[in-house]
Amino acid sequence: MNQPLKHSILACALMQAFAASAQTGPGTETQAEQPVNEVVVTGNRFMALDRASVGGFGDASLFETPASIVAIGRTRMQDLSIRSTTDAVRFDASVSDAYNAVGYAEQFSIRGFALDNNYSYRKDGFAIPGDTQIPLENKERIEILKGLSGLTAGIAAPGGIVNYVTKRPTDKPLRSATAEVSERGTLYGTADIGGRFEDRRFGYRINAAAADLHPYVRGANGDRQFVSGAFDWQITPDALLQLDMDYQRKSQITAPGYQLTRGEVLPTNVSPKLLLNDQPWTKPVETRDTNLGLRFEVKLAPGWLATASANKHWFKRDDYTAFPYGCSNEGEGYYPGYCSNGDYDVYDYQSVGERKSPWGVQAMLQGRFDTGTLRHALTIGASYDERHDSFGEDVYELVGYSNIWSPRITPQADPARYTTGPVFERRSDQESALFAQDIVTLRPDLTLHAGLRYVKIKRSEFDKDKGDTGDYVHADDSFALPNVALVYGIDRHWNVYGSFSHGLQHGGIAPMLTSNEYEVLPPARSRQVEFGLKGALSNGLNLSAALFQIRQGLEYEDPFQTINGLHPYVRGGRETHRGLELSADGTTDAFGYGVSLMALNTRQDGTGQAGIDGKRVTDVPAFKSTAWLEYAVAAVPGLKVDGVWQYSGKKAFDVENTVFVPDYHVFGAGASYALKMGATRVTVRARVDNLFDKFYWRDVTPSLGGYLLAGAPRTFRLSAQFDL
Repeated sequence: MNQPLKHSILACALMQAFAASAQTGPGTETQAEQPVNEVVVTGNRFMALDRASVGGFGDASLFETPASIVAIGRTRMQDLSIRSTTDAVRFDASVSDAYNAVGYAEQFSIRGFALDNNYSYRKDGFAIPGDTQIPLENKERIEILKGLSGLTAGIAAPGGIVNYVTKRPTDKPLRSATAEVSERGTLYGTADIGGRFEDRRFGYRINAAAADLHPYVRGANGDRQFVSGAFDWQITPDALLQLDMDYQRKSQITAPGYQLTRGEVLPTNVSPKLLLNDQPWTKPVETRDTNLGLRFEVKLAPGWLATASANKHWFKRDDYTAFPYGCSNEGEGYYPGYCSNGDYDVYDYQSVGERKSPWGVQAMLQGRFDTGTLRHALTIGASYDERHDSFGEDVYELVGYSNIWSPRITPQADPARYTTGPVFERRSDQESALFAQDIVTLRPDLTLHAGLRYVKIKRSEFDKDKGDTGDYVHADDSFALPNVALVYGIDRHWNVYGSFSHGLQHGGIAPMLTSNEYEVLPPARSRQVEFGLKGALSNGLNLSAALFQIRQGLEYEDPFQTINGLHPYVRGGRETHRGLELSADGTTDAFGYGVSLMALNTRQDGTGQAGIDGKRVTDVPAFKSTAWLEYAVAAVPGLKVDGVWQYSGKKAFDVENTVFVPDYHVFGAGASYALKMGATRVTVRARVDNLFDKFYWRDVTPSLGGYLLAGAPRTFRLSAQFDL
């Protein structure tokens, strides 16, 4: 894609935004300035939102919801220059990276459980692939549910889900644009346009963005384009139809992680800026994804609402990597691992034409009624979801070696001999469900939340080892997922709750370089017990605490079994996560502040292997915290400064706990200044992350042979936001 075409979408959106402002003439100044209050932060509210939809079947007060939930709104995303989910989740101690490589997919864990790329990421409640950077330009907020979500989401990893809520049309004209420069010359621009047509029953919201990517990893360059539209039609005062659509293309060279030296010790004197994938023949990972959403709601009677919604997603990826794995230049070699002198083998990895196409529909009826002295808030509904995954046999060919201190050029695999095998549908899932929840007010200070989801799942998967040429294997199963919670209001400022719930997740997929690679383990149930305390005080201070235990079967690469020279990926025994979460945020006249802490004890047991039982789960710190403080400088109206501190305890690299990566502290700082330029409100923001240029291992995993991803060095960004 040539440069003029690459940025044409953004340019058109910017021109439309400012053209709309130019059309406002005398007597319209008040109307033109009204949107400023909707999109510009004035410094009096620097905290998460107090409502979310992810904890139930519609927007509800976080104070009254018996679950641990964080909602990060558009205002906070603008204040902190949040451009990706990675930027957002660092402010919650319960969320960590889980093979979150630069230039690849953003992947996370919650409460120590890695999220499922197929089911743990949601757009307006519907599952979407988490195999690329999920765009935030058309998102009103990010909601994070920590813990089991079986009642509301069905299949999902036990740690929780991340739900992205789409922006909707605004009642007043909205014209906003942002330009930013960051890191090694990354250029980013976005436009946000909203309002109503002359017939005010119809509303629109258009978002567009483009980026020329030059991240801190030298050579991991790329580009990205995004455009979206959301439209509302108020058919009658009681009937609303909503439509949204978006398209994103991203092309970027990925930056793989390091391995242990000799498979035993952490590599030393390495740089987070080094691109291990740096070869002349290296190609970027290219993804294209499109989403279409539809929702219709109608008020049937006072207190009763019926909704029907649907979502369809199309995802395509061409995956290329000069893959660093193993050492064949020393003795009998190390697999995985690097040589003592820093040499590592280089493989030409190609997987072209990968496709995922999930879709889903849901119908729901909600209403309120009384039975005697009891008040009910009832939800009943049904849903159906499908996903189809297509891919071919990948190329994975040894082509040479390089070195972490003295990079070398290697040849490419012969394209005449090595190409991705035929792409066809390898896996399909069907999930049908019936669900019901009744929130019963037993008395003014006591509420019972009782719900049940009945899920029936079917899977069809191609097994290349079945028969002479391979064939499909089929599996059916059904599960009942209960969720019960009791909320007691100590007074109007404090609630305590206790809950018990079941969750369901598909089995993990055996990763590359295992003896059963790409095999999917059977579905599994997880169980959670949680007790919590929430306070919403009149001085603007919000407090919450949650004590929880989650158990599920343990999935791991078994180091004590070897089949054809590789370890199998198995489920055996169980893992138990017991933890305590604490958070506080609030505001005063001059200050905004927030603290998030998580203490987590993880334990593997029941495998019958002394080298694993009793050990910690990998890539999970025992303690993690983050804190931020913002100050509005009274002497300079419009100026705000802030600081951020993050801490993570040490983490186990492998299931046997023979290697740990050390703990780390990281600091950041930012400032913003708001001013008026005629009818335009301008907000200039500057940030520096990793202020003291600390080297640390932020993300470690035994998957894919075991990889370590270094944290970003000191990085800068400068932006200007224009609101008309």
